[in-house]
Amino acid sequence: MQNISRCPWANPDNPRYLAYHDHEWGVPLHDDRLLFELLVLESAQAGLSWETVLNKRSNYREAFDDFNLHKVAAYDNTKKDALLHNSGIIRNRRKIEAAIDNAKVVIEIQEEFGSFDSYIWGFVGGAPIVNRFTDIAEVPASTPLSEKISKALKQRGMRFVGPTIIYAYMQAIGMVNDHLRSCFCSPTEV
Repeated sequence: MQNISRCPWANPDNPRYLAYHDHEWGVPLHDDRLLFELLVLESAQAGLSWETVLNKRSNYREAFDDFNLHKVAAYDNTKKDALLHNSGIIRNRRKIEAAIDNAKVVIEIQEEFGSFDSYIWGFVGGAPIVNRFTDIAEVPASTPLSEKISKALKQRGMRFVGPTIIYAYMQAIGMVNDHLRSCFCSPTEV
């Protein structure tokens, strides 16, 4: 698929990045474990490029017990120290501690709403927002909705969930589809 049109951010020299663009980004996701995985990865991205984090994704899966919520929520200081010394992930204490605390919040949300999926997708009534941008400059870094979700998650105790991270998360889990109209992944109907 070399001669097809993609969003300009998709690095054609990185097969992982192309696969992510072509098969995940903007595709509605409803599995709580995967929703948590992308929340951790988007939070880890703060201050870094998504490509850097994506290249470490398999290391994250191994380090964080395949993002098993209950295992991550139960991590103790020994496990935190092991994560801080794991060169395969972003070794930032605040981000690692946020992932652990955020797992606890996701479990609380699951208990209250039946699933994290029900809660997070409730912000868009269960249906993705499909934008029809023609230029990458039109794609926002955050929106009033990402600000609302960020505020709601922070009130529940989550960290590293600012409006920009949350908008990227919304794109990653398909709550928002921002594939440009020229991209082969752009929905044909809205």
